[in-house]
Amino acid sequence: MDLKDIRKKIDGIDEQLLPLLKQRMELAADVAEYKKANSIPVLNQAREDEILERIGGKAGEYSDALKIIYASMFDVSRAEQHRIMGAGKELRSEVEGALNSKAERNDGAAIGCQGVTGAYSGIAAKKIFPNCKTRFYESFEEVFDAVENGECRYGVIPIENSSSGSVHEVYDLVLQHKFYIAEVVNLQISHCLLAKKGAKKDELKTVCSKMQALEQCKRYIKDNKLNIKEEVNTAIASQKVSVSDDKTLCAIGSPLCAASYNLQIVEMDIQDSEKNSTRFIVISKYLEIVPDANKISVIFSIPHSAGSLYRILARVAMFGLNLTKIESRPIPEGNFEYYFYLDFSGNLENEKTLDLMCALSDELPYFSFLGNYRETDIN
Repeated sequence: MDLKDIRKKIDGIDEQLLPLLKQRMELAADVAEYKKANSIPVLNQAREDEILERIGGKAGEYSDALKIIYASMFDVSRAEQHRIMGAGKELRSEVEGALNSKAERNDGAAIGCQGVTGAYSGIAAKKIFPNCKTRFYESFEEVFDAVENGECRYGVIPIENSSSGSVHEVYDLVLQHKFYIAEVVNLQISHCLLAKKGAKKDELKTVCSKMQALEQCKRYIKDNKLNIKEEVNTAIASQKVSVSDDKTLCAIGSPLCAASYNLQIVEMDIQDSEKNSTRFIVISKYLEIVPDANKISVIFSIPHSAGSLYRILARVAMFGLNLTKIESRPIPEGNFEYYFYLDFSGNLENEKTLDLMCALSDELPYFSFLGNYRETDIN
C-alpha cells in the first residue's frame, strides 16, 4: 500500500471510532446524573486504575500509548461529569459574585510596598495607583501583614524578573496568606550606578543593592571589578550610600533613588539585558475580576500517580488556554512533595473556563484560586 491507501484505512477506522466515542461521552453524562442523584463523588480512582490495567493487559506492545489515550478519555469524561454535577459550588459562587460586582479603588486607599522611597515597587505602585498613598515596609512579609490587618488595601510586590527569575519568598507568602491577585504589571527596569556627588567611577570599589539587581547587572559588575554587598532593597542600598562617608561605595538603583538621596548617576542602563523587566502583583484580601481580565493564576498539589501533572496541563490545553508560567514550591513538612503555581490566559466569564477551575477545585488534593486579573506592560 502507498501512503494514500494507508491514510484511507485510517480514515475508515476513525469513522468507526467517532460514533463509539460519542456514545461513551453520552454514557458519561448518564453516570453523572446517577452520581448526582446518589451523592457519589465524580472521581473513582479504583475504577480508572482497573480499566487502565485491563487495557494495558490487552494492548500488547501498544500498552503504554493506549493507556495514555484512555487516561485522556477519563479526564474528558470527568470534566463533563463535573459540569453536570455543578462542581466547585463555593468557588463558583465566589467568582460569580466578583464578576457581578464592580470593585472601586478608593483614591485615598493605602498601598503597601517593600523598601523606601525610590524602590521599584513604589514606582510600580504609583503607576498603578496614581492617586493613592504609598506606605513602605521593611520586608515582603510586613507588606502581606499590612494587607491582612487592613492597614493597606493592596500590596504591590515583585514576583518575577525577566533576567534573574522568580522571587520565591513571594510565592511562599502567597500560599501562606491565601490572598488574591487583583492585577499584574510588567515594569521595564533601568538600573543606574549611583554614587555620592563628586565620586569618580574608577575609584568605586564596592556596589551594594538587592541581590536580584546585582544578578541583573553581573556583567557590568564583573567588567568594572566591583565587590558586591547585598541589601534588602535597591532604594535602601541607595539610602545607605548617601549617608556613608565611604566614597568608594556605590549602589544599583533607579533614577528616582538618585533624586531622592542626592546621589549622582555614574552610568545609566547598566543591566545585562536591554529587555529587563519585573512583574509586580497587586495582592488583595478580596477577589476582584475586571471585565478585561486576561490571566488566571492557581496553586495546587497533585495526586501521587504517574502523569498527574501532564494530565492537568492537558486539560488546560484542551480548553484552549495558553500556559504562560509554571513554578513549583516544596510543601512544608512534605516528603519531596510540591505545590505547583500556574499562570495561563483566560477569563472566567467564559463558562467552560469556569467549569475547569471548579472541577479542579473539587478533584485535586489542594487547590487555591489566586485570581483572574488584567496583566499589562508599563514604562
